[in-house]
Amino acid sequence: MTGVTIDHLVATTAFIAAILVFVGLFTQTLQAAILYQQNRHVALKASDLLDNILLSPGYPYNWGETNATLSSFGLQKPWESGYVISSFALMRLTSLPGEPVEYPRGSGKWYNNVSLGPAGYLFIPISDCVTYETASRLLGVNDTYGFQISVTPVVDVSISEYQSNPLILKVEVNGPGSSLSGATLSYYLYRAYKTGTYASVELFTGTAQTDFAGVAYLNFTFDGASESYTTVVSASLSGLRGLGHYSHRTFAQGAGVMPFVVDYEEGKVYLAHSWDVQDQGTPVPDYKFNATFFILTENFEFQEWSIANSTGGLNYGVKNYEITTLPVGHPGFLLITYRSGNQLGMNVMPWGIGTLAVSVLFGENFAGNVWTATDFRQVVVDQLTYQAKITCWSLQGYQVWKPSGWW
Repeated sequence: MTGVTIDHLVATTAFIAAILVFVGLFTQTLQAAILYQQNRHVALKASDLLDNILLSPGYPYNWGETNATLSSFGLQKPWESGYVISSFALMRLTSLPGEPVEYPRGSGKWYNNVSLGPAGYLFIPISDCVTYETASRLLGVNDTYGFQISVTPVVDVSISEYQSNPLILKVEVNGPGSSLSGATLSYYLYRAYKTGTYASVELFTGTAQTDFAGVAYLNFTFDGASESYTTVVSASLSGLRGLGHYSHRTFAQGAGVMPFVVDYEEGKVYLAHSWDVQDQGTPVPDYKFNATFFILTENFEFQEWSIANSTGGLNYGVKNYEITTLPVGHPGFLLITYRSGNQLGMNVMPWGIGTLAVSVLFGENFAGNVWTATDFRQVVVDQLTYQAKITCWSLQGYQVWKPSGWW
């Protein structure tokens, strides 16, 4: 009798242990299935959210060209179809990770700062920029999902100085994963020179083609080491189009004359004495400048466009800025040539991000999230080929539940 009782106890214990193992495995499988469904839902949300952003202009439709308050968020270019994005809407996004700039110093007025490398500036009033919090709320995901969106050129056009005297520029063109051999190049080189007490611009244009390695060399007749110049090169091949720019300046006494967009709706831009912005030490007393705007045509050519107050002088402590206006809604770039004594310099500012192939990063930092989903679209910005990428994640903070004692 005792042996039978022991057998029953052992069997009962084994049965209970088997049930616990089964429950644990079932719970683990169920939680993994729930997690898979949640992750799949985030992936679907990423795709849906990206299309909502790229295939809607938002409201007002032309909000990128005005100071209007948004009631609906979207980046599509007004009155266009498909994945054609407004370069002016992209300009109004609060970018990551740029350090804001105060102008003038001590004024309390801050500008969003999109870095373009040496001699390239894009300063937009933070008060006019669309924040991630605003976009998230208008898209209806502020309490459920986080996202980050990047808009970057598909074709990379890199320009460097290969030889200084006479000047030879090396242009390298790379596409998705490889160099672009046989790409057609069109280039514009703007060289600063002295005219009386002012600085003026001499233009060189031409075409070239990349070799089997995606490289081309542009030859000029002047000494690049002793000159200030800016070059813009576009590359096209099989429906892809990219652009790059490069600036070289010999001016060594500060940043010169810097542009600040102060009013979208009127196209108003301040041409500011740099010592009111960032320079240290003894200020350069005065600058003579020449500001030229080049508008982007439908044939992807840059043509000069007349603007107000295109020449003038700035004197630190007396006249710290001049005002010019750019054509609202017409992409191009502003080239500022400045002079102090015998020294010349150049600065450039895009009017619409595509005209200088600027990249945009907008949203929250997704580092530290357990799982994120990404999706991509190929889009067009100012006739250039860009890639829009979204990274999306859930704000609910879910994870697989592990019973006590299990792995």
